[in-house]
Amino acid sequence: METSLIDHIHEGLTEKKTSLEQWRETTTEQQKETCLCSEDEAILKEHLHVIDKSLQKVEAGVLGVCEVCHGRVDDELLMMDYTATVCLGHYTDTELRQLESELELSQVIQRAILPQRIPSIAGFDIAAFSRPAQIVSGDYFDFLQFKDGNHGLVVADVSGHGVSASMLVTSLQMAFHTLTSESASPTAVLERINHIYIHNINFSTFVTVFFASLDPMAKKLSYANAGHNPPYIHRRSTGEDLWLKPTGAAIGLMEYFNVKPAEAQLMPGDILVIYTDGVTEAINPQADDLFGYDRLAEVVRNNEHQSSEAIAGKIRQALNDFTQGALLADDVTLVVCKVN
Repeated sequence: METSLIDHIHEGLTEKKTSLEQWRETTTEQQKETCLCSEDEAILKEHLHVIDKSLQKVEAGVLGVCEVCHGRVDDELLMMDYTATVCLGHYTDTELRQLESELELSQVIQRAILPQRIPSIAGFDIAAFSRPAQIVSGDYFDFLQFKDGNHGLVVADVSGHGVSASMLVTSLQMAFHTLTSESASPTAVLERINHIYIHNINFSTFVTVFFASLDPMAKKLSYANAGHNPPYIHRRSTGEDLWLKPTGAAIGLMEYFNVKPAEAQLMPGDILVIYTDGVTEAINPQADDLFGYDRLAEVVRNNEHQSSEAIAGKIRQALNDFTQGALLADDVTLVVCKVN
């Protein structure tokens, strides 16, 4: 069993236990009655008991051990249900079908908020890939349209991952779709989104965002980078490497948000790669080394004559080789845009 997964389960269960106990001690009886829907506190005590038993298993080193064969319970199963005690190999056909249905239900919202298809933009070859570290993702990428008809490219990364992060992603998608169609400026959209979230009591984290307006006729990229990893441009005609560094702080970190606009002129053969930190911060478990910017750039340079889809595939393969197939520590998202 991956230590990082067990540590993550332990951390999550401890946080959940503390939160539930504090709620039970500080909430009024009327509020409890409303939240528990006429049930008494016994059902809450039962849930706390399950959490306690799981924490005891973590401390004893037996969480995730199959009760039938004493092997390892599948990571994907344990991430969905930390009480799982039997590995998939011992599931009946009926149980497997039920599990598949539950997984699909868990992912349906996440699939719905991601773009269903890549836009066709004259003169550009675009590919995208997103893979969550857990069942759902805290990464968000999308293709939008500005008021002036230019194409919007957005990649965002909510601090943290899992269900709470994915819920914020859903909210972000709604905000971007609502505001972008009324605006011609990435900075104006980000400033309004920050204003919406900064004092919202439900917004307890921060979000890094790279948001660009692509003019396909002028081949110009107008962008704002709110604390996000710098997208990479490989200029095939000259061999030059460009990094689109942040032009402001992440959404939710500053009381007075100030992100500056910037531009990049794209040339024929240029390759633009927008990504989340799950790519550059992927870890080699033996060398304790990060994938980093240099390896990302090297993969792109070595495959500069390939299609965007092929380049994205090469990056994914390089990540898998580098991490030796280990469990993802963070969500991974890639958007590759090549100028024909």
